Amino acid sequence: MKVPAGAAGERLDVFLAAHAGSRTAAQRLIDDGLVRVDGRPQPKRHVLSGGEEITVEQRAEQTPPEVPEARFAIAYEDEHLLVIDKPAGVVVHPAPGHDHGTLVQALAGRVAGGPDPGRPGVVHRLDRDTSGLLVLARSDDVHAALQAALRERRITREYLALVDGRPPARAGTIDAPLGRDRRVRTRMSSDTDNPRHAVTHFATEQAFEDATLLRVRLETGRTHQIRAHLLAIGNPVAGDPEYGRPGRFGLDRQFLHAARLAFDHPVSGESIDVLAPLPEDLVKALRLASGERADPPV
Repeated sequence: MKVPAGAAGERLDVFLAAHAGSRTAAQRLIDDGLVRVDGRPQPKRHVLSGGEEITVEQRAEQTPPEVPEARFAIAYEDEHLLVIDKPAGVVVHPAPGHDHGTLVQALAGRVAGGPDPGRPGVVHRLDRDTSGLLVLARSDDVHAALQAALRERRITREYLALVDGRPPARAGTIDAPLGRDRRVRTRMSSDTDNPRHAVTHFATEQAFEDATLLRVRLETGRTHQIRAHLLAIGNPVAGDPEYGRPGRFGLDRQFLHAARLAFDHPVSGESIDVLAPLPEDLVKALRLASGERADPPV
């Protein structure tokens, strides 16, 4: 572009601002070496005299880094819904910091329904490092029906959790509201300004010397509910980097696995009852906790 006589006396970055969209954007182009004045680079404070020729190179397009597609296994499938066995490390849907490589992106075209286009078919979710079962819809009608069943507590969600120590009873119910913790903002707890009703049931599967394997059933589904509730009774999930002691029993993540999902099919009425075996990392941790004496449960 030619610098008109009327621009004489202007700084280079000020003159370019109208073309770049802002003075900051113009300064970035200059700092990146993409601007020439009569064929030579000049600093952003360079004063124009009028009549110069300014060239701006086109910025090379940034290719987003390749992200591997999310891994998953199909535990149940028909034309209305999918039950997925999700490995640890897989994020269910896009979120800040996880724009690519999510489960719903890997299932593009196979899941649908719900008001959020970024979460097609998602009825409920699992934390990134929690493995196991979750159901996804394939239409708006099925999504609405499954959401209603979840609200009305007609979907059974059972987890296996290895916890530190031994709970005060072999079975029990934790009824404690949860919300964002006042002090540690990455955690959920009852020490919160926005408490929401939360109920978790647990029963002992196997008791070891310094750990207990629990079968946990959710009545409500708050964020981090099982992890926060078990910490609240003094038995954090083994290996939990946020609520417990990371690295317990050789774990790289929390010992929490969605082992069973049961519900009536929203279209046929058929009883759907799906089990997911423990993944190998949790089997190894369980053997360490049990001193090699326990057979891992389904």
